[in-house]
Amino acid sequence: MSLQHTLTTHVQKAIHTLYQADLETVEFQATRKEFEGDITVVVFPMLRVVKGNPVQIGTQIGEYLVENVAEVSAFNVVKGFLNLVIEHSYYINFFKEIQHNTTFGTKAPEGKAVMVEYSSPNTNKPLHLGHVRNNLLGYAVAKIIEASGKKVYKTQIINDRGIHICKSMLAWQRFGNGETPESTGLKGDKLVGNYYVKFDQEYKEEIKDLIAAGKSEEEAKKEAPILLEAQDMLLQWEAGDKEVIALWKKMNQWVYDGFAVTYKNLGVDFDSLYYESNTYLLGKDNIEEGLEKGVFYKKEDGSVWCDLTEDGLDEKLVLRSDGTAVYMTQDIGTAIQRVKDNPDVGGMIYTVGNEQDYHFKVLFLILKKLGYDWAENLFHLSYGMVDLPSGKMKSREGTVVDADDLISEMATTAETLSKELGKLEGYSEEEKQALYKTIGLGALKYYILKVDPQKRILFNPEESVEFQGNTGPFIQYTYARIQSILRKAKELGVGNTITTTSLEPKEKELLKLIQEYPATVQQAAQNHSPALIANYTYDLVKEFNSFYQQVQILGIDNEEEKAFRVALSGKVAQVIKSAFGLLGIDVPERM
Repeated sequence: MSLQHTLTTHVQKAIHTLYQADLETVEFQATRKEFEGDITVVVFPMLRVVKGNPVQIGTQIGEYLVENVAEVSAFNVVKGFLNLVIEHSYYINFFKEIQHNTTFGTKAPEGKAVMVEYSSPNTNKPLHLGHVRNNLLGYAVAKIIEASGKKVYKTQIINDRGIHICKSMLAWQRFGNGETPESTGLKGDKLVGNYYVKFDQEYKEEIKDLIAAGKSEEEAKKEAPILLEAQDMLLQWEAGDKEVIALWKKMNQWVYDGFAVTYKNLGVDFDSLYYESNTYLLGKDNIEEGLEKGVFYKKEDGSVWCDLTEDGLDEKLVLRSDGTAVYMTQDIGTAIQRVKDNPDVGGMIYTVGNEQDYHFKVLFLILKKLGYDWAENLFHLSYGMVDLPSGKMKSREGTVVDADDLISEMATTAETLSKELGKLEGYSEEEKQALYKTIGLGALKYYILKVDPQKRILFNPEESVEFQGNTGPFIQYTYARIQSILRKAKELGVGNTITTTSLEPKEKELLKLIQEYPATVQQAAQNHSPALIANYTYDLVKEFNSFYQQVQILGIDNEEEKAFRVALSGKVAQVIKSAFGLLGIDVPERM
């Protein structure tokens, strides 16, 4: 049972005993550094049920707790804040309970499952920096929700059809001369992406020619022969033309093979894949069902709409007058299909950029109106763009930051910095390269995940690989430092039985932070925020480094103290590894 839970019960008893009143909730916060105490009870919210001076109320509750609660040894009141000093024995007993618990902070899955969708790329280009943020966020949120005690399915929908796919296909057909990933040595997604760029270049040239021949810019954009040919190819695909389908399958497979390499390098995976070519006709039956229920209505031209004006939104088209679907139709059908495929799913999380905020408001509302109980548990994990110091990215102009190049660059940056710091004596070349990748990838992931998802990020590769400050490598280095301490302790034959009865202030501070880990996991899951885990880990590491600098660990003569400090250091390392695991970040055993 957590300290807050124990104290809540006793504070409620105190209010009932002292004032014959009932208090539903008790608000806590960390005690400010300038005051004595380990945890603070906020008195002000109690004034709703207890009338009086907050300092006097706080003092009376404090006296009651010291007298009746073994864990509370002293208190002080500052304005409306009751600062409680907790007995050393409480923290020592807590540590003994968790010392050998390798899954501390996480829970086994139970109840309904959650499906987390992320990545969802187009098959006409490689993954880029924006996809990196999407994948890292989605994967981390999936891991955090799983750690909080839910079964999780990780999925993506691959946008493998449409005019943008045909543009790459047509450009390859026209200009490719039979090139393949094997013949060029290029990853398949990069090869296909090159032809998407090539299409745009040719399209722009044709527009120029048409304008020179007297067409308006708008006319030229619509009438460019290469665009008309791509549109015709899409019609052939929809009609099942054998040659077009064969080309589509071949080029998509090149892209899938390329994506697989990127996902492996990035350290993310999926439990299931959905393809738009299979799902784009889904949803039409659900529109019929919605018409019968009165959720949708039909206009005179035969188009079907959902009127959401009473909900503060607008009217939304869900089926065109010619009976063809729109994206909303498909998304309705896909959500319903996913629950059919996985009946234990009780909610879904969509990791999609914030430009789609309105789309998901509408989608979730329509699914609720259709009467699906799981629609109450839908969440749009909306995130801001990632910028680089050089500016904005554009796929069709070939100015995107390629995900593979970025991962490679991060390892190179880590290598340069590690060599400057001279930290890798005695490593083989293979060990060095593996470590550079671990550091570089850890730097990238941490830099992106430590920021609230909704905020836009300016990503600076050099800054992210610093070994000081709020960075991945700083935390990885601290973990490796602790592993070094543990190895030396083993050589010295330091025991692991805890018999100490008192704590240094720095030991107590570390234990207080360790105790917060399970609640932080739960809070991060509820808020869909890996940033809470990242910044908790940084706070823990800062506190450990302060402990390391101020308290002797292996140099102390007292064997009881030595054993406790080694065990405490080991627990800090275990929490770092667990927390970074939730972020998809590896920690090196030595650096």
